[in-house]
Amino acid sequence: MAWDSTKGRPEPIRSLNRIREIENGEPLVNIVECVPRIRVTRPATIHYLRQSVAEMLAVAARSLPDGLRFAVGDCFRTLARQQRIYDFMYKSAKEVFPDRSHAAIRRTICRWIAPTDQKAPPGHCTGAAIDLNIEDLDGNELDVWSPYERLAGAPTYVFGLTPQAQTNRDLLVNTMLGAGFSNCRDEWWHYSYGDAGWAVRVGSETCCYGLVHLDPSIVEGHEQLHIASMEGRENPFYKFPKR
Repeated sequence: MAWDSTKGRPEPIRSLNRIREIENGEPLVNIVECVPRIRVTRPATIHYLRQSVAEMLAVAARSLPDGLRFAVGDCFRTLARQQRIYDFMYKSAKEVFPDRSHAAIRRTICRWIAPTDQKAPPGHCTGAAIDLNIEDLDGNELDVWSPYERLAGAPTYVFGLTPQAQTNRDLLVNTMLGAGFSNCRDEWWHYSYGDAGWAVRVGSETCCYGLVHLDPSIVEGHEQLHIASMEGRENPFYKFPKR
């Protein structure tokens, strides 16, 4: 698998940690209530984003062609959820790459999951990041990955997509970038605004969103569902490129 490394910007942890955080105190809002033309695809998803991010998502949703909407997979995450995913990814990578050192495993998994032990908090834990695709009104996701197995074509600017998959991916990317989001070039599905990742991608020295929390009564049920969903989850590195 090859991808166009001239597009997008790398975001190593050291660069994220250099971003100066100027938290603006903006609240988290329920996107199900305030964003049109979306569907949250997972019961465990905590469907909250910072208010400005939700407003930008609404702009993007309204610009989609008729008959299409956003399929939202992930939004805000608690630190506990982020660590849970990180631990799962670490264990999975170690299983597939048993000869790699701890440092090498960290480099491998940090392409897809931010650690919780750094100065810059993970984007999802700031309420600034969202994972999504586009679907039709019957709930059929647009194919943005063929001929790769779904996650093997994770880089946004991967070469070799089928013409239809490339058209669909371009629609997603252009719609989100057009609304002011930035994209993590290692993940076609991940967009954010206002967090450290966004700042690195757009060349800003500061970000406006840091770590944020929701009332435990809002997240408790979602967290229990997420814990249950992680049981028996397939090791993703058997399908990811081995690099």
